Amino acid sequence: MSAPTHLDPRLLRAFLAVAEELHFTRAAARLYVAQQALSRDVRRLERELGAELFVRTTRQVTLTADGERLVPHARRALQAQDDLLAAFGPARALLVDLNSPGLGTPRRVLHRARELAPEHELMARYESGLAGAVGELVAGRLDASFGRFAGLDPALRAGLDHQPVRYEPMAILLPEGDPLAESDRVPLAALAGRTVYAGAGNARTPEWTDLAHRLFDGRGIEVAAPSPLAVGDEEFQRIMAKTPTPILVVVDFPAMPRTVLRPLIDPVPLSPVSLVWRKGLVHPAFDALRRAAAQIAAEEGWLRRPAEGWIPAIDLATMNVHK
Repeated sequence: MSAPTHLDPRLLRAFLAVAEELHFTRAAARLYVAQQALSRDVRRLERELGAELFVRTTRQVTLTADGERLVPHARRALQAQDDLLAAFGPARALLVDLNSPGLGTPRRVLHRARELAPEHELMARYESGLAGAVGELVAGRLDASFGRFAGLDPALRAGLDHQPVRYEPMAILLPEGDPLAESDRVPLAALAGRTVYAGAGNARTPEWTDLAHRLFDGRGIEVAAPSPLAVGDEEFQRIMAKTPTPILVVVDFPAMPRTVLRPLIDPVPLSPVSLVWRKGLVHPAFDALRRAAAQIAAEEGWLRRPAEGWIPAIDLATMNVHK
């Protein structure tokens, strides 16, 4: 085997899981990752080491001589990493941005992660949007966030990594009494000729406004002009009552008094949600956060796109990279 200058511990964990299970499907389930992602990590490790580690057939998986030789080294390396982290005593809290209070997807992932790692502290933060959180992520004042990764500037994405979590259906938040509120679901065509608020002018959520422009383009729907940002439920409700403009949201948007939330259809617009973190992040609770996202996505089918779903090509390409 050649001697690489650096090995990602994740690759060693992937190798060791397959080496112990001798079955890619069982190893992927054990690590809470997709089998395709696990296979990709093993192949990457083989490339970096310049050695074939497994013999794969349709019936079985066996270790090669190099694979057998790597097993004890991988175990010692991973144990050394665990010992190093433990040597510094209780870890600081993992700071996880949930965007806004009440949003279902990030909140559910955080709650599951707390169940998976009860010995660690995972604390919620609220930066309103992924673009608003990026500066804190890069500076190390925040560990992870959720949002539309493809909506970030490429220069910012270069210093970040992400894990697709969900294609979340989008919805429209309507004032009570709006004629469209009488339907259980609202076709996009029904919004033609109307103006919809999508955060224009909010420096913390430009990725959401960009998604709205892409969705509304060619459908006769206008994005509402920038307006002062309403902070807090009470202020939001006051502004909603004063200027009853429909608002583009996601289906898990928290309930608000005197408003009605209706899913959008024909097509079903999808908001691509990723777990996002700065490259090189090391924290003992971070693995639990990633496993929580993978678990719930698998249980709920969050990464299965409906046949009638809509998503920009740039987002689809980004989400597929990590599948």
